[in-house]
Order: sequence, then structure tokens, then C-alpha cells
Amino acid sequence: MTTLPYQPISCDFHSELELLALRRTTIEIRYRNGEGVETIEHAPLLDLYTRNGEEFLLLPNNREIRLDQLISVNGLELANYAC
Repeated sequence: MTTLPYQPISCDFHSELELLALRRTTIEIRYRNGEGVETIEHAPLLDLYTRNGEEFLLLPNNREIRLDQLISVNGLELANYAC
């Protein structure tokens, strides 16, 4: 898990994630892991939630990814969205 301060993501990108979570869609997730290495996974998006002012997505087996560590989801690049 990263120790950098949380940076909120785009509201529009968050809305895209909410729709995928509502449908429990299996997604391709590109993100930076705790060591800062780009990682790609395929998994169902089960939920989005906030804890201590940080937002996370929830994957099976209680795996979580902090939203500001995302690079893209299903080819949608976080960098292309602005709030």
C-alpha cells in the first residue's frame, strides 16, 4: 500500500467506476502497486468505498486498490479525465 497522500480522482472517472461496480463487471485494471510497479489484472469490480478520506475499489478476496493508483480501467485512461 502506498504511503503518499491521497489525490482524489476525476468525478467523471469515478462515475465510470460506479457503473462497473453496480454491474459487478470483470475489468482490466492497470495500476501502480505498493512498490510503484505498473501491474495489470483482470477481476470483477465488486465495490467502491471510502476509508479515512481515501477511496478504494474492492476486488474478490478483499483485495483493494486505492483509486489514485489507477492508470486505466478497461482502456479508459485516468489521465484523460478531469473533474
